[in-house]
Amino acid sequence: MPSTSATIIADTPAKTVTASRQRPGIPRVLLGLILPFALILLAEISVSRGWIAANHLPAPSEIFNTIAHLAQQGLLAHIGISSARVAAGFIAGATLAIVTGSLVGLSTRLEAILDPSFQALRAIPSLAWVPLLLLWLGIDEAPKLVLIAIGAFFPVYMGVVSGIRGVDRRLIEVGKLYHLSTAAMIRRILLPAALPAIITGLRNGLSLAWMFMVAAELIAASQGLGYLLTDGRETSRADIVLAAIAILAVLGKSSDWLMQKLETHFLAWRDTYQHGNRT
Repeated sequence: MPSTSATIIADTPAKTVTASRQRPGIPRVLLGLILPFALILLAEISVSRGWIAANHLPAPSEIFNTIAHLAQQGLLAHIGISSARVAAGFIAGATLAIVTGSLVGLSTRLEAILDPSFQALRAIPSLAWVPLLLLWLGIDEAPKLVLIAIGAFFPVYMGVVSGIRGVDRRLIEVGKLYHLSTAAMIRRILLPAALPAIITGLRNGLSLAWMFMVAAELIAASQGLGYLLTDGRETSRADIVLAAIAILAVLGKSSDWLMQKLETHFLAWRDTYQHGNRT
């Protein structure tokens, strides 16, 4: 009898978890669309009934028409240029951040030398860099790419440093017991253990890269989504401004989705809590 009871108790959680995983529900993609569609519907109704002035907030239907009109006038070129700038600046900034963050994370002395200055620079707003970069690098592509790289650098740097410093000390001691070399210690212990924080830093850095791209293109650009924002402001076209904002939101979410897929791929070994596992 006791063994039978123990078997029932042991099997119950597994059956509950399995049932919860198989429980039908609304797909997450559809759940994520509820709020945007609700806001779009609310805005359409508010403008059509005159609750909000159309010159302040154009109806979503008008914004969609504006996007369709812009698509016939080179919108894809603007999207491509902005995306290329973000990609180039993000790769440069993230690469430098991973190298620098690894060195700082592995050396307390180097942290004492570099980290205070980096934390001070991190607090500088994006627009504060623009005049200096224009003076130093002119108005071509260089200042835009440097500004985007600056935006991507600091979140990735923080993720790398915090990830390395957050590695369990006992894992390092196990590596020493097995007489692992420094390179092997980094490859087999530090990097896998710090990878979740590093990927989180990369996602945050990519988001800031899009923000800094807009700041760069608002100041000095003849093409790109930031240029469309400036053009809409100067011509008092709120529909163009909101169309550019909507496109930026879609691009930002799409790039973050790609980073999430990479995170799922590289961190498939983790046994973490998932929303579908709730009993």
